Amino acid sequence: MSSPLHPVFAAAEAARGSELFGLRGRTALVTGGGKGLGLAMARALAGQGAAVCLSGRHEDVLRHACAEIARETGAPATFVVADQCERSESRRLAEAAVASLGRIDILVNNAGTNVPQPIDEITDETWDRIVELNLSSAMALSRAVTPGMKERRWGRIIHIASIMGIGSYPARNVYSATKAGLIGLTRASALDVGSFGITVNCIAPGPFLTDLPLQVFSQEAIEAVSHRTALLRWGRPEELAGPVLLLASDAGSFITGSALVVDGGALARTM
Repeated sequence: MSSPLHPVFAAAEAARGSELFGLRGRTALVTGGGKGLGLAMARALAGQGAAVCLSGRHEDVLRHACAEIARETGAPATFVVADQCERSESRRLAEAAVASLGRIDILVNNAGTNVPQPIDEITDETWDRIVELNLSSAMALSRAVTPGMKERRWGRIIHIASIMGIGSYPARNVYSATKAGLIGLTRASALDVGSFGITVNCIAPGPFLTDLPLQVFSQEAIEAVSHRTALLRWGRPEELAGPVLLLASDAGSFITGSALVVDGGALARTM
């Protein structure tokens, strides 16, 4: 058994760890940041010192989230109301976030939705709206913030995909297509910008119990999904704090073009 570290060395190790994951002086834009996974990730970034800007469709939700983050972390938090189902809104959001924070060092593309429909029932309107929100808005925001990141030779772009981009369920056609698209976008973009000190990664969450699955799944289905994971439960939003901090900080400086699966072992099962 190894002996415990001398207190001086233990303190030094803790300081190095804090510095490695530290984000003091950095800025972050988190889309869909007012609740659920987006709020949990924004809180984690702010907790390490980043100034954050949240976006979403509902001002009251965003205002409450910003007040909560500022109170808990002491970090600056602001918001921009935007409906990213419209391409012009993504462009406006990028401009407003830069105006608010001065620059964007970290972009977390988390905004998304799901409308379960069999392939022969999907309307053009539904397809176009979800593709714009889940996939095209991530491209538009990445395109908007990349020039500044290139100039500063540092940046982190993190797309929130899903294990539904790797496997799927019936009637998840649009959702799975867009999340698989985010994984492809991650890999291609990482090759475009790596020489400028910018990393591009995605997190592929499995079953996290937020408002979205509660709207989609019955209680029986929620119980069934929990038993498909190795840990026999759904994830908690705060359990994405570690993954997003790894990819957003210098701790993950050599990770790019990757899809980090955070699913409680759901994909480990083959049957």
